[in-house]
Amino acid sequence: MNKIGISGIVLLAAMGSAAAAEPIGEWLVKDGVARIRIVDCNTRLWGVVSWEKTPGGVDAENPDRSKRSRPTLGMPILLNMKKAPPENGGEPDQWEGKVYNAKNGKTYDAKVKQVGEDKLDIKGCVLGFLCGGETWTRYIDPAAPISPAPAPVSAPKTAPIKNKALAKAATATTATAAADPNANAEICSLPEIAGAPH
Repeated sequence: MNKIGISGIVLLAAMGSAAAAEPIGEWLVKDGVARIRIVDCNTRLWGVVSWEKTPGGVDAENPDRSKRSRPTLGMPILLNMKKAPPENGGEPDQWEGKVYNAKNGKTYDAKVKQVGEDKLDIKGCVLGFLCGGETWTRYIDPAAPISPAPAPVSAPKTAPIKNKALAKAATATTATAAADPNANAEICSLPEIAGAPH
């Protein structure tokens, strides 16, 4: 009986450390002009713009002319990130995929890795060698109630996007992901995400 209890504690601890390595939640970009909501869609991470400092942005630099008037709010920018396989040189807790830069309309090969509980390193490369990156900071909603105990890593405070707001790229709310479990499903059902190969 004692072995079962210890095994359960070890398993829970392992699950907690695994959850800490997944950068699910809300992140403030380096220059503070936007927040990116990262969700898990069928074992792939996707990040969408969930807040803009200056509302009303459009994807004016997109190489696809039909997308140049789409709102940047609700737009995917971390694309189809999968866990980096260690046998291919991937670091532990690293994800790889693509990142879209709306400032220049280019898509780059990218890697993300959570550093501690509140930092996320983003590195993008074009042609495999012209690389750059930045560090994002986890966003904690200041309007969220403060609990006496620290919040679990697997349930960070985030500002999810509501149904119609996401579909129409309107405004984000300040509710937590736990309070609105449909927010992740709505992000995952965006045509660009739902139609991506896994």
